[in-house]
Amino acid sequence: MLKFTEDHEWLKIEDGVAIVGITAHAAGQLGDLVFVQLPDAGAHITKGAGAAVVESVKAASDVYAPLDGEVVEINEAITEDPSLVNADPMGKGWFFKLKLADLSALDGLMDESAYMKLIG
Repeated sequence: MLKFTEDHEWLKIEDGVAIVGITAHAAGQLGDLVFVQLPDAGAHITKGAGAAVVESVKAASDVYAPLDGEVVEINEAITEDPSLVNADPMGKGWFFKLKLADLSALDGLMDESAYMKLIG
């Protein structure tokens, strides 16, 4: 299952764990990333709170927690090579895995067709 937020994050859900990243649209708007700061594994994050930071040649931006949960894994590869996010935002450029506190909260997120309408 694939879900999207209005903050241009995507979530791929597998067994109650969401793989989280930013969309190709967001990566394109940011430009070439030069730095990524991820949350610590084991951190509990709250929906809407800053969970990660990305810096591009244009600006620094927060990546917000899409839902409440516990960070169970981070993608070290993107901290070493932030360009992976630009090259493959919905694949190798994922940010972290989040064990969701409440699976029913997914109902408040958009599916792919709704997200495509949002970015028009």
